[in-house]
Order: sequence, then structure tokens, then C-alpha cells
Amino acid sequence: MTIAITRHISPRFNECEVTHIERTPIDLDIARAQHQEYVDALTKIGCQVIELDEEPDLPDSVFVEDTAFILDEVAVITRPGADSRKPEVESIIKALAPHLPLVHVTEPATVDGGDVLVLGKNIYVGLSTRSNQAALDQLQNALEQYGYKVTGVEMHDCLHLKTALTKVDEQTVLINPNWVDTQHFKDFDWIKVDAQEPFAANCLPINGKIIYPTSFPKTRAKLEARGYLIQEVTVDELAKAEGAVTCCSLIIPA
Repeated sequence: MTIAITRHISPRFNECEVTHIERTPIDLDIARAQHQEYVDALTKIGCQVIELDEEPDLPDSVFVEDTAFILDEVAVITRPGADSRKPEVESIIKALAPHLPLVHVTEPATVDGGDVLVLGKNIYVGLSTRSNQAALDQLQNALEQYGYKVTGVEMHDCLHLKTALTKVDEQTVLINPNWVDTQHFKDFDWIKVDAQEPFAANCLPINGKIIYPTSFPKTRAKLEARGYLIQEVTVDELAKAEGAVTCCSLIIPA
């Protein structure tokens, strides 16, 4: 069974890091209800959900994706770019260790999992405010034994690579081409976000369905027109912390 690791929202969620959007107050009760809806959606599409306890002193810790990324062979423990987020990895190490061997990114490298897009044996890393060249070098050295190629991708105007681009399937990406250097993805089939929905490029495909926000109906229609099955979730309160549907889970395929 596919495993999804999630974490409950910190009571200090309103102190989250915000980089590319204006800070607005987050209603904790609504955010927690939306996160529960997300967890329920994971269960509905066949995931075994492992829910970690909240981290009271780590405001961004609900966004577990940034602490690791999962490959067939290993799980890579990241070193988040924001100092406030570096302690989040400790509990993730404990959660992932029973399932996969671990590879660790170490100082001076920094990389958020939200900047890492795995397409087959290609690993694309967004060169963002959170992820640096030292991380690319470490990842290439650690993962080339498994046949992976690590490539840095220039991007702008958004927090993470997966704000601008995510995998739909092995041949298809959902993309906002205005925010990312598209040359690396010219061999993939593109579904472009609707021009009125610039933040719509983040989707989470699992078990034949795509978890996708209710906030982007025009881009959702593009996905459905291509035959993709959508499991909608409401995450607009989480989005106030620059979160999206990939951010809130670590997926270990069956």
C-alpha cells in the first residue's frame, strides 16, 4: 500500500516563513479542517496515512515535503534553506528510517524538497532562495550510483520549483512557463496553467488520481479534458503560508 506521511499543524502556524506572497492572517481552525480534508483525500485514494504529532515550536512543519524526497532506492533527507525549518528533519528521519535507506544533505548545502522534481532518472532542483549549488553537487555525488542525473533549474517569482511545475504522469507536466526555465522540459507534454491561475501548477498524482485544489477550476478543467481523474481538496488557508498539495505529505509508493 502507498504510504503517506503527514504532520499536524503547529499552533504557531501564523509565524510561518513567507517569501513571495503578502502575509495575511491564517485561521488555525480552518487550516486544520482543510488539512484533515487533505488527509481524508489521501486515505480515500488508497494511502496508508502516517500522521506525525504537531511540532509546537516549528511553524512551517506541516509542510513535510521540504524535509525529504523519496526515490525507489533511498529517501534523501534535505537541509532546508530557512534556518527556522532545519530542526524539522529530526522527526522525519525517525519516520522514514523503517521504510528506506537514508541519504543526508549536509552543510553548506541547503535544499527544500519543494524544489525537487523527480521525472524518471532525472532529478531537477530549483535554484531558489532555499536551494543552492552545493546541494546539487552533493545530490549528484550521492545518487549517481543509482543512475540519477541532477540538474539545476533557474526560476523566479515563486518559492519553489514545484510552485511552477509538477509531474502529472511520466510524460506530462503541469507548468507555469512564466516562472521557470522551460528548456529542461521541452521533451515532456505540457499542460499549461490558465493565465488567470498562476499558482495552479502544483498537483499530486497518486494511485491513478490527482489531488488538486478547488481554487483553480480553469486549470482543473484542462486536466479533466485530458482524462485525468481529480480528487479535489480545499487548501486556500494553507496557501496563505505558501503551501500547496504536494507540500503536505511525503509519499512512499507501494
